[in-house]
Amino acid sequence: MALKITPLADRVLVEVAAAEVKTSSGIIIPDTAQEKPQKGKVVAVGSGKKDEPMTVKVGNTVLYGKYSGTELTVEGKEYLMMREADIIAII
Repeated sequence: MALKITPLADRVLVEVAAAEVKTSSGIIIPDTAQEKPQKGKVVAVGSGKKDEPMTVKVGNTVLYGKYSGTELTVEGKEYLMMREADIIAII
């Protein structure tokens, strides 16, 4: 089922990447100690501002600040709604 959320202006909807549950050496990290992910995939993009077109596109993988955006849960998936300025890089 398609997501029915359309960001406005310079906002971007990002699907949050899963948190690391195991270290590189194989140690399992408990839920309470897991770092909040700072990476995700863009699933919807607003139309941009009058003089500032959007740089990111749907499907881009992006890095964003640790406390950026507003958390949303839709159909059991975690999303963040944030301004394009909160995105640090496209990877």
